[in-house]
Amino acid sequence: MKEINVDYLLKAKRLSLEDRERVLSRMIGKLPKRLLKEKLTPEEAIAIQLELEDEQLQEWRKNMADIQDKSIKTKLKAEEKAVAKAEKAAKSKKVEAEKPATKSKAAKPAAKKAETAPVKAVEKTPTQK
Repeated sequence: MKEINVDYLLKAKRLSLEDRERVLSRMIGKLPKRLLKEKLTPEEAIAIQLELEDEQLQEWRKNMADIQDKSIKTKLKAEEKAVAKAEKAAKSKKVEAEKPATKSKAAKPAAKKAETAPVKAVEKTPTQK
């Protein structure tokens, strides 16, 4: 059986009736059974529940900090990869620009349009209509 911390027992006694009910409603495991069997007073059960919740909160905060650290590290790695990729692309473009042109294609003359004489409009005579 877990020993009851005096600080949490004082917190439990200072809670309002509504807050006590809220804490009691969150109890799980063996704690509600011990309360029902009258092995614990309601204040002791609330004190234990408050202490358990504080421990869970501390664990959750630690886990969230770990997750945030991993997220930051992942973002940094992604940024480093992007920078390295951009540098590599810039370097390859620079190398290609510095290479002398080994094959130069001769400029092909543009095909000239055939010059055609303008077609004269022929007027039709009244007999040709």
